[in-house]
Amino acid sequence: MRLDCDEAKANRIADLIVETFDPEEIAASTFERKPENGGQPGWGIEVFFASPPDEDNLRAFIESVAGPEAAHALVFEQIEQRDWVAASLEGLPPVRAGRFLVHGAHRRDAVRPSDIAIEIEAALAFGTGHHGSTRGCLLMFDRVVKKQSPRKVLDLGTGSGVLAMAAARLLHRPVEACDIDRDSVIAARDNARHNGAGAFIHPVVASGTSHPRIRAGAPYDLVFANILARPLRGLAPAIARVTRPGADIILSGLLARDVAGVLSAYRLQGMAFRHRLDLDGWVTLHLQK
Repeated sequence: MRLDCDEAKANRIADLIVETFDPEEIAASTFERKPENGGQPGWGIEVFFASPPDEDNLRAFIESVAGPEAAHALVFEQIEQRDWVAASLEGLPPVRAGRFLVHGAHRRDAVRPSDIAIEIEAALAFGTGHHGSTRGCLLMFDRVVKKQSPRKVLDLGTGSGVLAMAAARLLHRPVEACDIDRDSVIAARDNARHNGAGAFIHPVVASGTSHPRIRAGAPYDLVFANILARPLRGLAPAIARVTRPGADIILSGLLARDVAGVLSAYRLQGMAFRHRLDLDGWVTLHLQK
């Protein structure tokens, strides 16, 4: 169901539809339309239904909320059944970050003999390599390992497992990984197996470094934490406890305004700033204990 209207009306209708219908059966969104041929900008609302809705009842519902003109302007159409994940991937190009290439199955042709290729599909877990924070971590990791080769690696907030796989594929060593989200852990485990790194990566559901497996693997030589500023600040003492002196810490998921606060939290734990990388509005930091 589609309707063009003003912003206030679009938001009001969307809110009422979400409150009225089963959230597992519908999805509603509002958006601003660009003006055409010098006209005025406008707003629209789209509602997707899992099964064909009762159009007459919906028109009556919209009329009671926004008036007869809006009800008359409603447009209904059926969307062809598609694999939306596959469709979204068609437009995703492979991502190069130093020696690493992150790509979907649809772009295996982009892999060069010298690439450390990681094949991953868009799913529930965060991390296809296209996000500036993930790509920043890969580039920073590539920079760090040119100077030293860490033996023990930890990936906190692993998401789809891209960073853990990059470390395992390059170093040929076990990598501990965890995430607070069970779907992410399942996705990371499946991705590791698919990329031939299943023997090296056994992700667990954990908050921070609390899991016995994570504690047993300490002290670490390298820690990835691609999360967000607030949890990164809170994790500083825990990361300090599970790393050895001289360990490298790669942090991302930061905006420029977050950097000072995060650096302050880690400096209090005896970690020194080494390098900063800005990509697509996201900041990646390299610290050393």
